[in-house]
Amino acid sequence: MTWKTAFFSAAALIVLAAGPGSQTVNPAHASECDSGDRIDGSTAAEATKKIESAGFEQIRDLKKGCDNFWHGVAVKDGVESHVRLTPQGEVTREGN
Repeated sequence: MTWKTAFFSAAALIVLAAGPGSQTVNPAHASECDSGDRIDGSTAAEATKKIESAGFEQIRDLKKGCDNFWHGVAVKDGVESHVRLTPQGEVTREGN
């Protein structure tokens, strides 16, 4: 077997392996946001700083919703609770 035959055989296997079973993920669908949702450029690091500024610590599990609200878990005054950061910068506890 020549190097050309080996090369093209390997390339064909790669193409076949990536063939019909593969799929391309559209970022708009992967995030489960509607096509009309406008996601802002806020980051988890920025959200963490704002939540810390509101007196919370041990911030974790931050996730950004399609509405640009950040949701996570944090501790304030020794009490762990779910928190929410609005796009306007307001930090509140969520749930019970």
